[in-house]
Amino acid sequence: MYQTTIVPDVRYDLTPYGKRGATQIGVVIGIILLVFVIAISPLLGNIFYTGIGVVISFILMASIRVAAQWERVLILRMGKYSRMRGPGVFFVVPIFETTFKVDLRTRVWDVKPQEIMSSDSVPVEVDAVIYYKIVDPEKAIMNVEDFATASVKLAQTTLRDIVGKSDLDRLLTKKEEIGRDIQKILDDGTNPWGIKVHSVEIKDVILPQMLKRAMAKEAEASREKKARIIKASAEYEAATKFEEAAKIMMKSPAGLQLRQLQTWQEIGAEQNSLMILIPTEFAKQAGQLGIVGLGSELLQEVKKKPQPPKKKK
Repeated sequence: MYQTTIVPDVRYDLTPYGKRGATQIGVVIGIILLVFVIAISPLLGNIFYTGIGVVISFILMASIRVAAQWERVLILRMGKYSRMRGPGVFFVVPIFETTFKVDLRTRVWDVKPQEIMSSDSVPVEVDAVIYYKIVDPEKAIMNVEDFATASVKLAQTTLRDIVGKSDLDRLLTKKEEIGRDIQKILDDGTNPWGIKVHSVEIKDVILPQMLKRAMAKEAEASREKKARIIKASAEYEAATKFEEAAKIMMKSPAGLQLRQLQTWQEIGAEQNSLMILIPTEFAKQAGQLGIVGLGSELLQEVKKKPQPPKKKK
């Protein structure tokens, strides 16, 4: 079931310009002029000139404006578009002209998580961040009532549309591609409003807990399968090598005796106190090979000893 989250406080500040740092300069200049007029009023000797000076001071307070380097000011005269000013100092006609300021710096829309059904019927929550910049202040003010709210609504709709056409694998592995698709659609939609969308970043794709557990079990089973395949492959290679070694030893019986002697040597090197009893037949074969000299010498001594005569019955 679809669920739309409305982003709070997205209305852009399009109130008349006259209450921030730009006005303070006009106020300061007007106050200085007012003090100057009041100071020289005794010298003028005429209250008419003093009144004119006071009126001029108040007019300067209301007419001098300053726009920052990143701001542009749209001026409406009697409700009609007059001109665009900024950055720097500019003048307006009090009462007859209204000003609106626009910030040209890159701004951020935080699209709150949207619960969306993917193309393979998996409910997911997707949240994104959109980076945009106003490139035409006149269009941003004249062509749409609140371009920030309108753009966020368009971003939510586009996000739901693109995610709804994508399967879960694409959502998890191709976030950049999805972001580019959303950026292209948003850029085309906000172009009449004087807005340029620089990039769209998919922050996170939130999956249901049951689906997370199922995916974890699937990944664990896949790793276990891979481990068993590797182990079976190793055992198969070892069995093949053993078979080849057995065939070689069958062709040369002495090779088996050499292997047995080498095994005993390795055991004796690891355990010095171990005693191994060698069968006589094996010692004879080892003596014939000339490998175990000690066993051969013992057999020769036994043969040289005179044998006692056998008793006749």
